[in-house]
Formats: sequence, structure tokens, C-alpha cells
Amino acid sequence: MDFISNIGAWLEYLTRDLRTWLTDATTPGHKLALMVVAVLLFVVVMGAILFAVDKPKRIPNWVVTAGFLGPVLLFLTFGLVYPGVRTVYASFFNRNGQEFIGIDNYVRAFTQPEFQIVLRNTALWVILVPLLSTLFGLVYAVLVDRTRFERFAKTLMFLPMSISLVGASVIWRFMYEYRALLRDAEGNPTRQQTGLLNQILVWFGQEPQQFLLNSPWNTFFLIVVMVWIQSGFAMTILSAAIKAIPDDIVEAARLDGLTGMKMFRYITVPSIRPALVVVLTTIAMATLKVFDIVRTMTGGNFNTSVVANEFYSQSFRQGNAGLGAALATILFVLVIPLVVYNVRQMRLSEEIR
Repeated sequence: MDFISNIGAWLEYLTRDLRTWLTDATTPGHKLALMVVAVLLFVVVMGAILFAVDKPKRIPNWVVTAGFLGPVLLFLTFGLVYPGVRTVYASFFNRNGQEFIGIDNYVRAFTQPEFQIVLRNTALWVILVPLLSTLFGLVYAVLVDRTRFERFAKTLMFLPMSISLVGASVIWRFMYEYRALLRDAEGNPTRQQTGLLNQILVWFGQEPQQFLLNSPWNTFFLIVVMVWIQSGFAMTILSAAIKAIPDDIVEAARLDGLTGMKMFRYITVPSIRPALVVVLTTIAMATLKVFDIVRTMTGGNFNTSVVANEFYSQSFRQGNAGLGAALATILFVLVIPLVVYNVRQMRLSEEIR
């Protein structure tokens, strides 16, 4: 044991300057040099792998396989598996990670009122966003299918997907902007609203509303932003699935007298069921991790926080690493059933084909 300790101390002494140089990049020149070293290291590794592949007769297949999969597995281990295990481990300790407290963080996350609101909001997001996005995307895809303006209509629907979540949040924050209404002696408004929605309310003689402050409706107004973004994704996938329906099935249904809603119910929806499952589960997984919209528009205040935002707040704003790790673990556990279900459905669809 002393020998191993000495070896460890010796290696730490030898690599001390290197570790300092790698971790203390503060000046632009230092950061540029670090980037050049990383690029050169990547080139050397890939060059070695390609060189090995170029000589297949001299090197066993398992070496070539290890050369390609080894770096990937290594990066996954240190970039995904180890942080995940470390997070689960940290969730059983107190805020500074010094005292083992068992499942107290999980009990607190499920029993205290403020965290129950967070879980309720997350459930609302995960239920409403996939359902509404898929519904709007499906209806839109069916309505514009094989029309003259199909490309233009699909482009309009898909445009929000090209905007970042933060950018979309800023846009909708201006849409919801509130200004106190001022009136003249005759009762006419003398101050225009900045937010489009409140200005429309004023035009119809209504009072402007604080959309982002009034709970619990503010959560639904935040959900609108995610639905606006994800509907384009749903429309794109479902439109491709609709076009893949064989023409002979459609013609046979028409000969049987199916039109309109009956065609949609008995032919279109059953034919694109695998695509519907993929869209629903994909949007649900993206919604579980929603952070940008809540953080940008309300900061999680006014009872709008979700699990991902609360994890950030507890870990990096309030310094409660244990509770933050517990929330991250809860988020990870919630994602697992969606992933498993998605994989099973994809396998079933492949077996049917």
C-alpha cells in the first residue's frame, strides 16, 4: 500500500504543472493553445485508427473494432455514465455532500408544497405539450397535404423550429408584455400596450392581463411556447408518414365510401401509428428537460418552476447539491419509461414490416 501511495504521489507531482496548465486557461492565448492541443490530439488518435484500418491483414479485427468503439465508450463512460452514477450517489447526502442522509432529499422533493408544485407543473408540461403539439401537427399535415400551397404552408409551420428556445421565449415574453392601462377623462386608453395579446384585449375593451404572473394560468401560457415550437416537428414527421401510406389502400377505402373524418379515423391514423408514437415520446422527452423557456420568461418564479429549472436553482443558485442531485435523478427516472417504450414500439414496427 505504501508503494502504491508513493507511486500515486509521484505521478501527481509529475503531472501537477500539466494539470494546472489544462485547468487554468484564463488568457485568450492560453485558451487558443489549449484548443490547438485538443485538435492535434484528435488528429493523432483518428490518424492512428485510420492507419490501423488501412492495414487489415496485419491487425486482428478485434483491434480495429476496439480502435473505433474504444474512444466512444471511453467518452461515454467519463462524460455520461460516471456523472450519472455520481449524481445518484450525491443525492443521498446533504447540501454540501458531507453527511449521509439517505432518502431525505427524495422525501422532501415529494412532500414539501413548493416541490409538489414543481412536480405538478412538470406533469402538466409532459401531458399537454406532446398531445397538443402532435394534434396540431397532425391536423395541419392532413389539411395541407397535396394542396397547391403545401410547401409554403409547411415552411411557415416549421419556422419556429429554427429558433432557439431562448429566442422563442424572448419573442413570447414580448407577446405577453403587460403595461398598466391609463385612460383620459372620457375613459379612452391613452397608453398603448407593448404586448400584442394585451393590445388586442384593449381593442376589445378588456383590461390588460399579467399573463406571466397569475398562477396557475401562467404555466399554461408558458406551455404555449413549447407547443408553438414542437408543432412544426410533429407536422414534418407526420406529413412524411401520411405520404408513405400506399395509394392502393387509400383508393380501396374511397371505393368503400370512406371520406373526410372516416378516412382520417380508419385509414390515416392507424397507418401512421408508429410515427405518432415516435413523435409523442420524442416531444415528451424534450419537454421533461425543458429549462430555457421557464428560466427566460419567469425564472421559475410565480409557481412556474419545473424539475429541470429547480435542479439548476438548487444546485447552482442555492448551493444545495444533495437536493439538486435528487431532482436530477428524478428527472432521469422519469425519462427511462419513455425511452423504453419508444424502443419497444420501434422494434415492433420493424417486426411487422
